[in-house]
Amino acid sequence: MLDPIVKSIDVPCGPQQAFDVFWKDMSAWWPLDKFTTSAMAGQPAKAIRVDARPGGEIVEIGGDDTETLWGVIEAFEPPSYVRTTFHFAPPGVVVEDRTLLEVRFTGIDGGRTRVELTQTNWEVLGDQAADIRGGYEFGWGVIFEKAYKAACGG
Repeated sequence: MLDPIVKSIDVPCGPQQAFDVFWKDMSAWWPLDKFTTSAMAGQPAKAIRVDARPGGEIVEIGGDDTETLWGVIEAFEPPSYVRTTFHFAPPGVVVEDRTLLEVRFTGIDGGRTRVELTQTNWEVLGDQAADIRGGYEFGWGVIFEKAYKAACGG
């Protein structure tokens, strides 16, 4: 069993704003030119569309308008919690199973929010799970700890 990835940051805004930036404005802060299926094919993605509700999808819109499913939201509890299936793969790789991604938003002193991201269920990715987990460990450092935090004003 592979250990979960757990990342925790404090951002200089309240839980509702931190939640909205993460789930309603993902295209504004996600590195579309680096960490997308389209980018792996040599072209930045145009956007990430999040249907922010239980059963809603997280979809990458490629440079050629191709839509790639990244995950399906299982629990959506604004402004404190979201659980979704999650995985985007290199071009041409069919994704049958996804990890679980949970993001929690907790108000802390000074009008700030602690945002904790936990990714688990690596075993569904089979023999490549450890390598894929390593890629996400690195990726979340850039995506979550830097790009998202900056989008929140941190």
